[in-house]
Amino acid sequence: MADSGGIQQGSPAIGAAGLVPAAPGAGGTEGSGAAGGSARIAVKKAQLRSSPRPKKLEKLGVYSSCKAEGACKCNGWKSQNPPPTPPQTDQQSNAVNLQEPCRSCSHTLGDHVTHLENVSEEEMNRLLGIVLDVEYLYTCVHKEEDADTKQVYFSLFKLLRKSILQMGKPMLEAQESPPFEKPSIEQGVNNFVQYKFSHLPSKERQTIMELAKMFLNQINYWQLETPSQRRQRVPNDDAAGYKANYTRWLCYCNVPQFCDSLPRYETTQIFGRTLLRSVFTVMRKQLLEQARQEKDKLPPEKRTLILTHFPKFLSMLEEEVYSHSSPIWSQDFLAGAAGGQIPIHTGNTHPHSVKETDGDDDEYLPLYPYVLLVGEKRKPTEPLHHEENKRPRVVGDIPMDLINEVMATITDPAAIPETSLLSAHSARDEAARLEERRGVIEFHVIGNSLNQKPNKRILMWLVGLQNVFSHQLPRMPKEYITRLVFDPKHKTLSLIKDGRVIGGICFRMFPSQGFTEIVFCAVTSNEQVKGYGTHLMNHLKEYHIKHEILNFLTYADEYAIGYFKKQGFSKDIKVPKAKYVGYIKDYEGATLMGCELNPSIPYTEFSVIIKKQKEIIKKLIERKQAQIRKVYPGLSCFKDGVRQIPIESIPGIRETGWKPVGKGKELKDPDQLYSTLKTILQHVKSHQNAWPFMEPVKKTEAPGYYQVIRFPMDLKTMSERLKSRYYTTRKLFMADMQRIFTNCREYNPPESEYYKCANLLEKFFYTKIKEAGLIEK
Repeated sequence: MADSGGIQQGSPAIGAAGLVPAAPGAGGTEGSGAAGGSARIAVKKAQLRSSPRPKKLEKLGVYSSCKAEGACKCNGWKSQNPPPTPPQTDQQSNAVNLQEPCRSCSHTLGDHVTHLENVSEEEMNRLLGIVLDVEYLYTCVHKEEDADTKQVYFSLFKLLRKSILQMGKPMLEAQESPPFEKPSIEQGVNNFVQYKFSHLPSKERQTIMELAKMFLNQINYWQLETPSQRRQRVPNDDAAGYKANYTRWLCYCNVPQFCDSLPRYETTQIFGRTLLRSVFTVMRKQLLEQARQEKDKLPPEKRTLILTHFPKFLSMLEEEVYSHSSPIWSQDFLAGAAGGQIPIHTGNTHPHSVKETDGDDDEYLPLYPYVLLVGEKRKPTEPLHHEENKRPRVVGDIPMDLINEVMATITDPAAIPETSLLSAHSARDEAARLEERRGVIEFHVIGNSLNQKPNKRILMWLVGLQNVFSHQLPRMPKEYITRLVFDPKHKTLSLIKDGRVIGGICFRMFPSQGFTEIVFCAVTSNEQVKGYGTHLMNHLKEYHIKHEILNFLTYADEYAIGYFKKQGFSKDIKVPKAKYVGYIKDYEGATLMGCELNPSIPYTEFSVIIKKQKEIIKKLIERKQAQIRKVYPGLSCFKDGVRQIPIESIPGIRETGWKPVGKGKELKDPDQLYSTLKTILQHVKSHQNAWPFMEPVKKTEAPGYYQVIRFPMDLKTMSERLKSRYYTTRKLFMADMQRIFTNCREYNPPESEYYKCANLLEKFFYTKIKEAGLIEK
């Protein structure tokens, strides 16, 4: 087995159909040789089982003890005329003589097989299968050079030999039987798929499942290196533990692939994390190397899967295999309501609550002359009460009983369509929210005080925050960061992952002034683009709503403006200047931004609520369509030369709920129209969200823009058209303005800043149009 058992020999081809392992002692793991060895054994068994009964008796007699009177001790009949090598099967098939004497005890062949006279063909065929397995193991014992492997082969050889003598079923005698570790490798990998990828839509999740099956299949047919080979490669490893697993693997997984008399188990079902750790690093390296070497031989449909997705899958799995805190190996990782799997958390912490950590039970750590304070513990989040009965009903509102009826149909999370994290329609904080629910990340509001005893854990977190802020904000002096992070008047909402700080928001509350100043906000670079920043801010918003402070102020540098805009901040400050002048720190070259909080919004779940609302609207539309669905004949009037018709004359249009839009006032005086449109255009150009539309889009800044947008428009072009008196009617002016917004939404994804600017500016534009009386309010 020295030539075949080691990992150095490689593995079956990745992605190949019907992977076939190497036979024990066959001297190699090439796919063709392995398949040939396995096939030869199967063919021999089929030939022997189809032989005449005398031939079968002869074969079994070789392994059957003598039953002649006189207590003969011969344990197997031996022919006095052994067949030539190679045996001439055709000549001997009918030449079996039960009276032929044994070379050892002189008793006849019939004396050795008397116990088989009344045995059924099925039982005889089973025993013949064991016979061929014994012969194969006998060959393996003599060919094998590794002492540990040879010993296992010999033990199995004796076990099967004994089973033939006693006509019993082979039972491996071991101190413990499979499975040897829980959860199994297969369960752990399944947990990993649920843990990391359950949020993906079904198509992408199916790809991950294919990768998981491919990986598990590789392990099931992977040739483990012998204990001696492993000792040479990893001398400091647990040699005794690996040898025990190697012996189990040979007995229960490897040898039974060819000796089917022995019960066979899949490696991934009876072994767990311990065995996986011992082979994963080398296996991952060789699988990827083999994939690169054989990429041209891979089927086209598997090439991308194996060369692109498989390496990333293995890297993510490797982190969980060797992590000491990965939940996928926990016995408490149980199935969730939606069919996925989630770890169970003990304790009464709400999955989306920020913990205010007081840590008065930790040991003393005199690193700094500070005592850590975090005020009172946060109370459980109270549900928001909606006084539906007190709200006046508005004409056009949807009846609550109808909404409740629709809600009942989509309470199952599986009924709500999932969005990929890479989708343009997925929420920024979706992945972070899922990680928090699974306990991967935690949020704590921590601070410093001079009147309570220190806390080791929080001190370490504050040091970690100081390091994160210093690294991510290189322009800020480290001394200044340290002073504010440890200042008793400041607190920090910290993001904890695997017990270490990976991000946070440092802030100072001014309850008497009605606002909070955000001082530092950062997430460590290798954990960015995961939605942590958005989820951090959402937790901070809920924390302040609880403390009845509904305004944030911050000075943002040029790199942070985009982030704060996404979190609802703007340059339109709602806090009166007299309230914050002299309180907030002023930074040169930074932009003051503010955010007003709505106390009725649960910010950490807001994107989930919006998602559900969209689904409700979708269901309501489907119901309405089902009620009015009727196919009308096409309009034929245009064939008769009619150029246009009133919308209300289209058959079925009113049944959909359409109502004529009120017509606005068309200004007859050209000068008055020019003056009104000029005023509106100036207001639009002065709006804070007009900056993306001021000038024509440059090809260098947006490649392919003019292939997508056939009729571009911008505010500069509109100004030139207005100056040249192009807009002779309000409809021309409104059409050009609307084209700006439509083009923007067509070219840019919904989560982009440009898309949002278009929506806000469009709303502002129509407000001004209504104020000017050009359309009815």
